[in-house]
Amino acid sequence: MAIDPGTEANLSDDALELFVEGADWESVVDAVEDDTITINMGPQHPSTHGVLRLVLDLDGETVTKLTPIVGYLHTGIEKNAEVRTWVQGTTFFTRMDYLAPLFNETAFCLGVEKLLGIEVPERAQAVRVILMEFNRIASHLVWLATGGMELGSTTMMVFGFREREHVLDLFESQSGLRMNHAYIRPGGLAQDVTEDFVERCEALLELLPRKIAEYEDLLKRNPIWNDRLRGIGPLDAETAASYGITGPLLRAAGVPFDLRKAQPYSGYEQYEFDVPTETAADCYARFLLRIEEMRQSMRIIRQALDRLPGGPVMVADKHIAWPSQQSLGVDGIGNDPEYIRHIMGESMEALINHFKLTTQGFTVPAGQVYVPVESPRGELGYAITSTGTNKPYRVHVREPSFVNLQAADVMARGQMVADVVVVVASLDPVMGGVDR
Repeated sequence: MAIDPGTEANLSDDALELFVEGADWESVVDAVEDDTITINMGPQHPSTHGVLRLVLDLDGETVTKLTPIVGYLHTGIEKNAEVRTWVQGTTFFTRMDYLAPLFNETAFCLGVEKLLGIEVPERAQAVRVILMEFNRIASHLVWLATGGMELGSTTMMVFGFREREHVLDLFESQSGLRMNHAYIRPGGLAQDVTEDFVERCEALLELLPRKIAEYEDLLKRNPIWNDRLRGIGPLDAETAASYGITGPLLRAAGVPFDLRKAQPYSGYEQYEFDVPTETAADCYARFLLRIEEMRQSMRIIRQALDRLPGGPVMVADKHIAWPSQQSLGVDGIGNDPEYIRHIMGESMEALINHFKLTTQGFTVPAGQVYVPVESPRGELGYAITSTGTNKPYRVHVREPSFVNLQAADVMARGQMVADVVVVVASLDPVMGGVDR
C-alpha cells in the first residue's frame, strides 16, 4: 500500500525506521499503534479552570501522563508587595485567590501582627471568623457550580451562583466590595460591622441549609453525576502526603488534618466543629466532603454570632491604627461621622498621625515569620520577612492551588480524556493563586 508523501514527518522513530527500510504498510501501522500522542488541553479550553494549560500524553483515549503548564496569569503580586506599605499589601494579596480573598487578607495580617507582637481585639477576631467561614461556603459553591457546568448540569451552575450572590451581598454590605475586599487590616478590621450585620448573617444561616439539601437531592441520586465521579481521580493518603497536598483532597483520603484544629488561630479553639473525612479518595468523596464542610462552616458561624463580643475592632495603637479606626467601638461612638470630623478637623495631632499613616504607613520590627491558615483549598501560608522598615522585604506564599496541581498527573493517569475535566475540577485550582 502506498504511503502519502510527507507521512514520515508524523511518524515516531520506530515507525520511521520501518518506513525508510521499505517495510509494508501493516508493519508501519503496528509500530504507530504502540506510540502515544501528545495534545494540548488549554489554556483556552472552555472545560478547564482559568488559564491553565495541560499537556496530555494519550494512548488512544487513555491518559498516560499529564503535565500542568502554569504562568499564563502571572501577576507579580509577591514582588509588588515589596514596594508597598504593610497596609497596602492587603490590597494585593486579597487578589490572589479571588474566590477566597478574605483568607489571603487574614493570613497576611496574622503574619504582620505576629511581627508586631500585637493581639487583635476579640470582636475583630470573631468577625474575621464569621466572614472567613462564609467565604469558605461561597468558594465551595463556585466549585460546585462550575463542576456541575463542566459535566453538563447547568441547573447546578445556576443554583450555586444564585446562593453565592447572597454571600457576596453580605461582604459588600460590610466592606463595600463583592470581591478583593481589603477589609481585614493589620491590627483588626478596616471598620466595624454594620448594625444589621447579625441580621444579615442570620438570614443566610436560615437559607443555606435548605439549599445545600437541595444540591444533595439533585446530585447524589443522579446516575450521570455518580458515573462521572465515582472511582475517578484516585489519590490515596500516602501519595497526597508525599506531594504536600492539603485541604479537601487530603481529608477525602481519610486524613483529618485541618489547621483550624491543629494550629488554631483567630480564636478557632473556642468553637466546636468536626473535621469531615471520607475514605474513597476519589472525585465523589471530594464532593461529599465539601458539602459537609459547608455545614460545619455554618456551625462555626452560629457559635461566633451567639458570642459576638462588643468593643473595638482595631488595636488601640496610634502607630498602627488611623484616628478614626482607634475610636471604633471604644466608647460607643463607633463610626459616627461627626466624631471622625471632630478628630480630623480639630485635633492637629490626629490629623498629622492620619497623614503619616496614609502616606508612609508604619514600621514593623525586623524578623521572619510563617503563618498558615486553612483556606478552602488547603494550607495557605505566608512567609514574611521584615527588615524593620515600612515595607516587607519579602513575602512568599505557600499557595494550596499551586501545590495541589502537582497531583494532577497521578490522579489522571489511566483515566480517559473526558475524565481529565473531572480530575481538574476536583482539585478546585484558582489560577490567580497559582500564578502569583
